Amino acid sequence: MSELIDNRKHRQETLKGIIKDLHAGVSTEEIKARFGELLDQVGPTEIADIEQSLINEGLPVEEIQKLCDIHVAVFKESLDKQKAAEVAQEQDEQDPLQGLQEENRRFTILVQEIQNLVEKIGKAESGSDLGTALGEWKTRHDELLKVDQHYSKKENILFPYLERYGISGPPSVMWGIHDEIRAALKDIVVVINSVQGNMASPQLAAEIAHVVLPTLNEIAEMIYKEENILFPMCKDTLTADEWKEIKAQFKDPLATVYQSRDGQNVPSANSAGIDLDIGVLTAEQINLLLNHLPVDVTYVDENDEVRFFSAGPERIFERARAVIGRKVQFCHPPNSMGIVEQILQDFRSGKKDSADFWIDMKGQKIYIRYFAVRDKDGTYRGTVEVSQNITEIKGITGEKRIYDYSN
Repeated sequence: MSELIDNRKHRQETLKGIIKDLHAGVSTEEIKARFGELLDQVGPTEIADIEQSLINEGLPVEEIQKLCDIHVAVFKESLDKQKAAEVAQEQDEQDPLQGLQEENRRFTILVQEIQNLVEKIGKAESGSDLGTALGEWKTRHDELLKVDQHYSKKENILFPYLERYGISGPPSVMWGIHDEIRAALKDIVVVINSVQGNMASPQLAAEIAHVVLPTLNEIAEMIYKEENILFPMCKDTLTADEWKEIKAQFKDPLATVYQSRDGQNVPSANSAGIDLDIGVLTAEQINLLLNHLPVDVTYVDENDEVRFFSAGPERIFERARAVIGRKVQFCHPPNSMGIVEQILQDFRSGKKDSADFWIDMKGQKIYIRYFAVRDKDGTYRGTVEVSQNITEIKGITGEKRIYDYSN
């Protein structure tokens, strides 16, 4: 065994073999008995590397996701020892993960409180009045729904930074579990709201056992994975400059972040192109983006002159290049020129910020919207017109989720 521990390649292959054995049905107890010495030395980053390697080799993310809890169970003793050593060290008050960890502590308490509460509710005799207990459960569940925001911070801020290092598999697995939890939490809202007359029933007891308690356990497991795998892996992987960016975005997801390069501060996403408030695009990319929007866009500056219009394939209103620089009032029929002028005056004065209209044209319903454009100081800088054919949109009913996509 010591040879496997000292030889990184053999070690990695052995660890991948362990995961494959788990997927084949080998018990965690048998795995621990065979590879106890090796398992004791495995850290959070190495676990993520193993999963990423297996995904790169073709193992579906969904398969990893399905058995993620079993993976963690195998390495749990080692992770607990490493976490205990970390906790023994003085915590850095500037740690950008501190906010997420504080949220985890609140969620841990909340999960335990709800678990104790619903176990009592589930054991109540059929017909018992649960009015007070249901009220407490609903209040705590509403608080627990905030875990959605917690997961979003991971998905939209932490995960993109890990992906820059080729670590995409483990975040994808974790995101999949997030969505399962989100769906289950919505199901629990239905369970709470469907209780008839605040009375206990066999159906409620069954739903608590089969829906509520497993969801609470899944949230607790996710907290463990964050604290013992994700967060340590992030600390091992990300640079000091990246942590500064992450910390700024935890406070404000749209914060402008900078990195120092050759003595100059430049946007962290900088590349050859135009620096925008968020992101960097070339002129070609901006043109492509605007011309592929499913809407007509026209921009009129603060002097009422047309400065831009999109040229997408489904343009609703005819435009020619000659309109650029033209006073927008003259782009409309004489009988509507006064209305256009009034809209612009209302936008310029701050009386209004938008104006909406809809018309029937060639068998289509056209939605026309005008928006006042103001800079950060609130100064009027022009008007943007957005027109869209909403004929098909008006007929939409029900849901079609991304999971319903097919070729």
